[in-house]
Amino acid sequence: MRRNQGLAGIGCALRLEFSGPTRMTDAAAAWKRVVALATVTDPLARTGTGLLAFGAFAFDESSAQTSVLIVPEIIVGREDGQCWVTRIWATGQGAPEHGAAQNPLVLHPLGDEYRIALLPGALPPDDFRSAVSSGIERIRAQQVNKVVLARDLVGRVPAESDLRRAISKLALGYPDCWTYAVDGLIGSSPETLIRADHGSVNARVLAGTISRGVDAEDDREAALTLATSSKDGDEHEFAVQSVLKSLRPHTSVLATSEIPFTVKLPNLWHLATDLEGTLSDGSTSLDLIAALHPTAAVAGTPTDSALSLIRELEPFDRGRYAGPVGWVGADGDGEWAIALRCAQVAPTGGITAYAGCGIVLDSDPERELAETKMKFRPIVEAFG
Repeated sequence: MRRNQGLAGIGCALRLEFSGPTRMTDAAAAWKRVVALATVTDPLARTGTGLLAFGAFAFDESSAQTSVLIVPEIIVGREDGQCWVTRIWATGQGAPEHGAAQNPLVLHPLGDEYRIALLPGALPPDDFRSAVSSGIERIRAQQVNKVVLARDLVGRVPAESDLRRAISKLALGYPDCWTYAVDGLIGSSPETLIRADHGSVNARVLAGTISRGVDAEDDREAALTLATSSKDGDEHEFAVQSVLKSLRPHTSVLATSEIPFTVKLPNLWHLATDLEGTLSDGSTSLDLIAALHPTAAVAGTPTDSALSLIRELEPFDRGRYAGPVGWVGADGDGEWAIALRCAQVAPTGGITAYAGCGIVLDSDPERELAETKMKFRPIVEAFG
């Protein structure tokens, strides 16, 4: 959901799980098989109608967290003042008769309010500072050019808590971000990994961050500081080039905004670059996320060296944090964000939130810690 527009799925008609290094390409192949076997009646034939699946993918190929595609039983969509409902059901032996999925939507009131505290997890502040210092040393030794390091906060929500309360706070508090909730992964991401729509693709790359000012003048100064920062500019350029490199083989035309611009969020300024292109090889949005992930904005560069360093310095499994989250339609089009400003809520109520920073040669451990605190704010406020 973004700017009060989006898609919501209810129930589960089909759940597909994937893992390992081929999790995204396996998902792309499996989705094509599902679509080939489906019978779709879609008189609207617009983006977001018909058969589609919501997905969330693990960041690392070695993650214990599965990656999923979920086809809901009911999908409610809203765009440009228009709403629609899609109903989906399985066929075959033991399946309901045609029309069995036509049950009316049932409204459920929000559950009781709750507030929880999120506390340092496997990488407390002092250890995070040490990890950043180690990352800077590896950069100085020219083992990597940039590495993205994250830390975690943990807590527990009461049994049977209504997660719509936290989701609603995120959507209302961060209307210009993509608010998502897929299989317990909840957050509001400012970064579009890829959007594919009828042969065109676009993305927004974010890298480089500064906190908002305390008043209008201080805020303008903060934005100017970010825009002219060589450290943040270098970090941002690594991220842009990694996306361009990944998309070029799939596009005939690919253009970017000439210089990075600043994006204002309620608590942060980001450096941003928009990319637009035309697909040339028939790739689906699932094919594209497989080509793009992980970008330098969430891993570093060179990619393999950065991933190895992340595994060494982070004492936890990122799960789906910083992985692709979004949806794919029957035609392969879809919208995928990077799972940032997020938390994974387990069925038992355990919750883990994540926030990370891009580390380059000029990084300062204390400032990087402060940046993670700013990035934790959306989730901390949504649950607390």
